[in-house]
Amino acid sequence: MRVLLITTPVSTHLTPLVPLAWAIRAAGHELLVAGRTDVMAAAASAGLNAVEIGGPMNVDEKLASRLAPGLRPLESGPRPDLELLTNIGRLWMPATLEALPQYLEVARRFAPDLIVADTLEYLSLLLGEELGIPVVHHRWGVDPVSGQARTAGRDGLREAYERLGLTDLPDPTLLLDPCPPSLQLPDIAPGAPIRFVPFNGNGAMPEWLRDSPAGGDGRKRVVVSLGGRTIEYNGEGLFRHLVEAFDRLPDVDAVVTVQPEYHAALGPLPANVRLVEPAPLTFLLDSCAAVVHHGGAGSAMTATRYGLPQLVLPQVVDQFWCAEQLAGAGAALALDDAAAQDDPARVSEAVRDLLDDPRYAKAAGELGTEMAGMPSPARVVADLEQLTR
Repeated sequence: MRVLLITTPVSTHLTPLVPLAWAIRAAGHELLVAGRTDVMAAAASAGLNAVEIGGPMNVDEKLASRLAPGLRPLESGPRPDLELLTNIGRLWMPATLEALPQYLEVARRFAPDLIVADTLEYLSLLLGEELGIPVVHHRWGVDPVSGQARTAGRDGLREAYERLGLTDLPDPTLLLDPCPPSLQLPDIAPGAPIRFVPFNGNGAMPEWLRDSPAGGDGRKRVVVSLGGRTIEYNGEGLFRHLVEAFDRLPDVDAVVTVQPEYHAALGPLPANVRLVEPAPLTFLLDSCAAVVHHGGAGSAMTATRYGLPQLVLPQVVDQFWCAEQLAGAGAALALDDAAAQDDPARVSEAVRDLLDDPRYAKAAGELGTEMAGMPSPARVVADLEQLTR
């Protein structure tokens, strides 16, 4: 089986699909990633062969340029209404449509039997229709986006799918969903389950982690990981407030992942706070008791995989719905407005509650158990093989 994996021009849209790509390769099949310059480094980090199409989109830079000076997204305006999520994808849709002939050329030369894509990569549906092969879409996690954003895909690609003789944007042959069913939003299209396997990039285990396992002295460790974009989107002030929050928790050790170019901007640190360069979360979560994150799908699903209580500080788009679902499941607390997130007292109180109230750990553990019971990517590959016969 030959599989073409296509992704939208954001690296974190590719990473949730990587374990399935590994499973496809491990089963002896060929796989090629096709995408913009923006996802090439992530593909290389995952050890996947890739072909670059269309150059860079620089989505992060475009979004950052729209922010008011010194304000992060949540300070610039309230959380979006669900209907506004239709705008996701419009940023790259015109350029994506322009690159359709290049995608078609690559697809015809590679001659795939199957296409795998994230749920916002609508070119995959046109390619599947043109080549007459099945298309599998793969969610990232809690998903308020794909159903809403399909409106933009339908409008933006209308001319292209009408040229194929279609009256509407095709549906995928199969939709895979790595989110535990009890955590997923109830009113969205059902998907076939696939177990979430963490991939947050690769790297060597930090030396400090080898020398400093948590728990031996009775102290608890909390990881603070707000993704790579939160601080880039004028988030330095938020990080300073989080550091101050842990100054109020002297019996808790905090490990805060921050790009090295921002370390100096966070000022003097309390003795119980360690700044580290971003590293695969799988290195850090084995030794911690809770996680503070931004509600990004990768962070939230990885913390869920480890059965950890979570404090969620959502910043943009789907992160608010992720926070709500985790809190509703009893596995998390959420602070979803800028004032609360910037209040060290509120943050420290929330972290203390997560660590001291066993109900959060119990609910988080149950979610982790539910996730572990979902079909592995290796098992799902057998289902994909059936689609091509």
